[in-house]
Amino acid sequence: DCFPWPGVTRSACEARGCIYTSGDPNQCTFDDGVGTSSNIFYHAEHFFLQVFDTSLGGLVFSDQFIQISTYLNSANLYGFGEHEHHSFKHDMNFVHWPMWAHDETVQTGVNLYGHHPVYMNVEETLDAHMVLILNSNAAEVVTMPAPGLTYRTTGGLLDIYFFLGPQPELAVQQYVSTVGLPMMVPYWSLGYQLCSVGYTTINESKSAVDRMREYDIPHDVHYGDINYMMEYRGFTIDPVNYAGLAEYVEHLKEEGTRFFIIVHPVIWNAGEPGEYLPYERGTEMDIWIKDSQGSYQNGSGWPGSVFFADFTNPKTEEWWGDECVLFKEELDYSGLWINWNEPHSFSLPEPCANNSLNQPIFVPGIIEKGLTFKTICMDNQQYMGKHYDVHSLYGWSMAKQTLPVARRVENNEKRGIVFSRSTFPGAGAWNQHWLGYNEATWEDMRWSIIGIMEFNMFGFPYVGADICGLYEETSAQLCQRWHQLGAFYSLARNHNGGNLPPQDPGYFGEEVAEVIRDVLHIRYTLLPYLYTLMYNAHITGAPVIKPLMFEFDDDAVTLDIDDQFMLGPALLISPVLEENTTSIRAYIPDSRWFSYYDVRRTPSNFDNIANFTQLEAPLDFIPLHVRGGHVLPTQRPANTTVTSRNNPLGLIAALDDAGEARGSLFWDDGEELGSQCCLSV
Repeated sequence: DCFPWPGVTRSACEARGCIYTSGDPNQCTFDDGVGTSSNIFYHAEHFFLQVFDTSLGGLVFSDQFIQISTYLNSANLYGFGEHEHHSFKHDMNFVHWPMWAHDETVQTGVNLYGHHPVYMNVEETLDAHMVLILNSNAAEVVTMPAPGLTYRTTGGLLDIYFFLGPQPELAVQQYVSTVGLPMMVPYWSLGYQLCSVGYTTINESKSAVDRMREYDIPHDVHYGDINYMMEYRGFTIDPVNYAGLAEYVEHLKEEGTRFFIIVHPVIWNAGEPGEYLPYERGTEMDIWIKDSQGSYQNGSGWPGSVFFADFTNPKTEEWWGDECVLFKEELDYSGLWINWNEPHSFSLPEPCANNSLNQPIFVPGIIEKGLTFKTICMDNQQYMGKHYDVHSLYGWSMAKQTLPVARRVENNEKRGIVFSRSTFPGAGAWNQHWLGYNEATWEDMRWSIIGIMEFNMFGFPYVGADICGLYEETSAQLCQRWHQLGAFYSLARNHNGGNLPPQDPGYFGEEVAEVIRDVLHIRYTLLPYLYTLMYNAHITGAPVIKPLMFEFDDDAVTLDIDDQFMLGPALLISPVLEENTTSIRAYIPDSRWFSYYDVRRTPSNFDNIANFTQLEAPLDFIPLHVRGGHVLPTQRPANTTVTSRNNPLGLIAALDDAGEARGSLFWDDGEELGSQCCLSV
């Protein structure tokens, strides 16, 4: 365990069997007996840039511990996940970031639901490259002021991929094209979505919908969270609290609102024979994860005692698909929200065995209570191998089997949609993502921008945070401001926790509802532009929501900006992120800019001059600017995409200094799988 940590002494270093060298910082290195290091260079415009230099610490490779260190070309480091990062650019002062799929409330310093061992380094020249260290075992990365980083993992292999850009966005496209281009989402999924754990009865769900209709607020997707189930058992409907759900879903669909359901990979196993057929059919097919002795691993979930479906087993897709098809006959849902797929377990009936898999000598930093905390034993057996090696692939494997199922329930005629809590490189080909269990705070709203930009970099362009916050009671002002921001997430969903007051837009009354309706109308006006961006992401891997540094890659100031973002190449979003604030300090990159609202040129004090400026932002307003040189396709908004897609299309043409502008439009039926009839201009 050799690396240059702050304040290291000779005695502490040598006690670890390492070699001490004084310096700034002091070095504590591993003697590999070879005396050489690996260095990777690439040629860029008549000079060589070093992208990987292991002379910082070399390589340690053993059965359950692998460590590799590298110098970085600069301190401009981005990526690694999934975490709540408080800045898009990493702090290089010996910060530990563990990576291991884990169910946890969103908070800093903790390994969250996904596992993404990939980073971007923007070099001193402002060229950029990305590096993927493809390994699914528990890992951590430690930043160092050298600048450099150390990567450690509990085993497996190291497949290291380099994506040489040289532009930041081009490096992202190279990475995403390699691991898997993202699925194409249906048009209606870009509409506004409403969900709450607090809908304990169907009447509470209906009341929220009624308020949406009362205030004429767009509403394309409504949700069944865990309360629609009978005692939280998958593929069931509560016959008392949600009586009449199937008929209500049909009613919503007639109004143009689709219904999404949450599904878990944990299946209740404590019923009497014939009581719960999904469990019995899965047992007949032998698709449950097994313990080290070959018996099914028991766990604890919302339904009580549960088994865990093994999605690395090819037979599981047949069982999973059969259950989803049968349930589709009972309830006409339109999308699948897969959750608890780290996988999560409240507890286990017996402690995991004391062996080298469940209690390895090395455990990455900050992972609470070891690798088995809130999940199953590492010596469990899956079709693909020991859970120790494939734990962080559980969400990936579930997604891989769920998208075909989402299409199967639509007779393979519609493209389907799946989004997931747990992710891994390449999973974007089958599902997209929401940022998990956040809180109703101004800080969480701000940090959501960072998470969304990171997941676009990871290959998940359809992504959003729970608007207004999931946990804790929100306020009218926070919810209003969060909607102004969330209207420009690619996944715009208001999601509320249980035992809390409602937070649907209509709950706060007419004044707030009108502001939210107006900003959602802007979103719906721009849906043709957003849909075109999603298509471009699907075929090229380009991000949809991106940091300013991706578009203005010759401007070093943008490397540190993470409280504004670009929606595609043409729209600058500058949200208000603090309470009781009616003006913001925003960075305006060097370009020609127009106000979205009146299509007038911006003031000359920041037109074509990159600088910070103060923008007025009263409570009913979010600053939006259109970049010169671009054409944005638009459409007259409506309260559902079923209606809006029949409205007239339009264009916003913002000319550059040469009097020119370019744009594109992709247009098809919006949901058919492999649509042959489309317009691309």
